[in-house]
Amino acid sequence: MAAGWIEGDVTFHAAVRQPAELPQQVGVVPSRALSFQDRAEAERLRAAFEGGGRAVLCQVLTGMGGAGKTQLAADFAHRAWDEHQVEVLVWVTAVSRTAIVSAYAQAGEELCGADPSDPERAAQVFLAWLRAKQHRWLVVLDDVADPDDLRGLWPPAGPHGRILITTRRRDAALAREGHRLIEVGLFTRAEAVAYLTRALAIHDREEREEQLAALASDLGRVPLALAQAAAYLIDSGEDTAAYRRLLTDRAATLADIAPDRLPDEQALPLAATWSLSLDRADALRPAGLARPMLQLAALLDPNGIPQGVLTSAPALAHLTAYRTRAGHHPTGEPAPVSVQHAVRALRALHRLSLVDHIPDTPHQAVRIHQLIQRTTRDTLTPHQHARLARIAADALTAAWPEIERDTALAQALRANTTALTIRAEHALYRPYPHPVLYRTGMSLGEAGQVTAARDLYQHLTDSTGSYLGPNHPATLAARSGLAQWRGEAGDTAGAATAYAELLQDQMRVLGPDHPDTLTTRSEVARWRGEAGDAVGAAVAFGELLPDMVRVLGADHSYTLTVRNNLAFWRGEAGDAAGAAAAFGELLQDQMRVLGADHRHTLRSRTNLARWRGEAGDAAGAATGYAELLPDMVRVLGPDHPGTLAARNNLAFWRGEAGDAAGAATAYAELLEDRLRVLGPDDPATLAARNDLAVWRGEAGNAAGAATAAAELLDDRLRVLGPDHPDTLTTRSEVARWRGEAGDAVGAAAAFGELLPDMVRVLGADHSYTLTVRNNLAFWRGGGGRCARGCRGIR
Repeated sequence: MAAGWIEGDVTFHAAVRQPAELPQQVGVVPSRALSFQDRAEAERLRAAFEGGGRAVLCQVLTGMGGAGKTQLAADFAHRAWDEHQVEVLVWVTAVSRTAIVSAYAQAGEELCGADPSDPERAAQVFLAWLRAKQHRWLVVLDDVADPDDLRGLWPPAGPHGRILITTRRRDAALAREGHRLIEVGLFTRAEAVAYLTRALAIHDREEREEQLAALASDLGRVPLALAQAAAYLIDSGEDTAAYRRLLTDRAATLADIAPDRLPDEQALPLAATWSLSLDRADALRPAGLARPMLQLAALLDPNGIPQGVLTSAPALAHLTAYRTRAGHHPTGEPAPVSVQHAVRALRALHRLSLVDHIPDTPHQAVRIHQLIQRTTRDTLTPHQHARLARIAADALTAAWPEIERDTALAQALRANTTALTIRAEHALYRPYPHPVLYRTGMSLGEAGQVTAARDLYQHLTDSTGSYLGPNHPATLAARSGLAQWRGEAGDTAGAATAYAELLQDQMRVLGPDHPDTLTTRSEVARWRGEAGDAVGAAVAFGELLPDMVRVLGADHSYTLTVRNNLAFWRGEAGDAAGAAAAFGELLQDQMRVLGADHRHTLRSRTNLARWRGEAGDAAGAATGYAELLPDMVRVLGPDHPGTLAARNNLAFWRGEAGDAAGAATAYAELLEDRLRVLGPDDPATLAARNDLAVWRGEAGNAAGAATAAAELLDDRLRVLGPDHPDTLTTRSEVARWRGEAGDAVGAAAAFGELLPDMVRVLGADHSYTLTVRNNLAFWRGGGGRCARGCRGIR
């Protein structure tokens, strides 16, 4: 060592120090956690570096803050050092270019005798030494904040060295030739439980596996979150159940449930770790937009947010209010944020591993971990939280198409509304219930999920009544939706009663000529018909029509809807030809007022085809549906419930026109699509199974029809219950096809058991009840080939 002098406890050298002897370690490698969890990523890391790392020159561990990247790198470094795989190990905390240069300069001084007074020069000496020497070395660059910080500082590629990088970044600049990126994700369930078990066992603590698994799930299996939770449990002495209760306490933040002292030499608590990532993302171009974008996403569905929601007009207005002053107009107003800017903000968050932005899946383009969401929400004041909730609801409404052609998009929007409601329901009812709440219920119903729509409107009715009072128009509107989907779910009598009660309150609160009051009169008439009084429904619609014309005008969409319903119930009351003529006239007016592609116009074409068939022209009905179907697909999409219903009706009228085998084939194809779109337990799927059984029977396979109907009955009893009209329909079909298959006695007995239930549920005069009485008489008479009048309920 060169001569020097001592001042205090510091030695100042007059000359450059002599290089250290090998092996040599530069920098402090973090200790392994006491309960370090070996993971699949560690095995992938070791496997790729076997044989000196010739094929893979550099490995990059990338992932969100808290995923355990540093621990994986430290474990690898310790193994390489302990097993004498390397002669030189350099650990660099690479949070900035200055930090990298300083670490390299220290290595240059220790390994090469470089002059530490010129860090940049010393760093280059170190890199040149790596390039020239044939020693086995490993350089770990931990927590690289910006790939640009490595410009001119990349360790040299070669057969003797290994480079390992950890970073939250996912920039293209990291994907260089010879580099391999390893995504470090969350613990698996087994890894998370094993980690918690080991961490607690060190302190003689035991918890049941199911409790630990539940805690891991609550924390999203983030390694850093699990480490700090284990430390909190140990320090506080509380059990897992108590900690989980703290997690569900909306008044508590993640900072409130962090341990007093962080375990395993961790530098930052979880919330601060992600806050640092967000600071870095917010500094990326377009500066200042990453934070407000993440705040908006923090209120939505972590499993997938449609990109159109986060680039909608309300979302762009939100971002505009927060952008940096550098982009302002000369007037001082913020320059409007464009869709492109919003997408770039998402990319900034993606680059820092705060979200996953996958544009190829537009309906779930943005995914975000639930704890990152919570950490972000924790930074909001109550006022900010409420305001953001309304903005998010506005964004969802703006992205929601009037016609749900894309069922996947509709499902994603409903899921995001549900997530928003869970996180900010109070804000969505003040100062008035947000329209997105009603839109979600309507979307559920239109998608065929009628019981879910009913339940949502029940909650909406209870909530609006609690927040705003029973006479508020929003509460009355929620009651209307509840009555509608109660009826659609099978309780037709209950729907009729609920609408009648609602009508009295609307007459008192809104007056007789209010559009909502007139609409409720329409619904009272409709559900009167659905409950079995078709004649009464037709009369009621006939009385309502003049008032609709007087108040709203002849061309108003509500007036046209009443004409539609009047024609329909005239047909149901027995005047099929009159219904067909009325729909023909209505269709002309709708074409003029609404246009050919309006869904009400399409509905009238549907009804016109149907009543032509009911009037005796089955072939004409089939032709009408065949002409309508391509327009339904074009306007509504192939998976829309209306399109599927048109396919159902086309198959039915083909059968009625004499092609029973063709009808069975069409129903089999329809069933596959309903299973795919709606699932096995949806009422529309069950209806397709019913119709498939019927037309198989009509095509000559009575025994097969009886078996299929019996299997369907079990599922309808389970899903819909014994008193649902569709369940009663299937009982009728089981009885009928038993008879058709040769068991007239069994058919008569089954219809005899069914009749009292029909009377009890639907009433003695309901058309379905009368059909069952007709069928019972037929099969008691010995049966034979069943005539049209003895068919099951249609």
